[in-house]
Amino acid sequence: MQELMERTFDAKDEQLHEVISFIEEGLEQHDAGMKEIMAVTVAVEEMFVNVAHYAYEGEEGYCTVSMRFTDNDVEITLKDKGIPFDPLAKEDPDINLSAEERAIGGLGIYMVKNTMDDCSYVRDGDENIFTMKKTIRK
Repeated sequence: MQELMERTFDAKDEQLHEVISFIEEGLEQHDAGMKEIMAVTVAVEEMFVNVAHYAYEGEEGYCTVSMRFTDNDVEITLKDKGIPFDPLAKEDPDINLSAEERAIGGLGIYMVKNTMDDCSYVRDGDENIFTMKKTIRK
């Protein structure tokens, strides 16, 4: 059985606490372990902050966050109507370089891709749709 939880937030840093509370509440209701809760909330924080900072180029906008639960997994989707941006298209940073040598940016999405089980992006009409999946029970 799949269950969907969804909320729309202003794409502003001030909403981050509400976004994380929404995610944690859903994960706790579905018996996710602390390790999975931490991984998912850090990934959602990274992706939501990216939307808040860059999607609307200083204009007001929204981000819809949804969670779809199956028996063992959670699929989290962030949708916005900001400028088209595929975070997965950026090349992974060379983590073997020192911080001074490494190009700025890209570390957050790299972390998301490495902590979540799967990530995908599509542009559907005027919407960016970023989806992450994580196993929460084995």
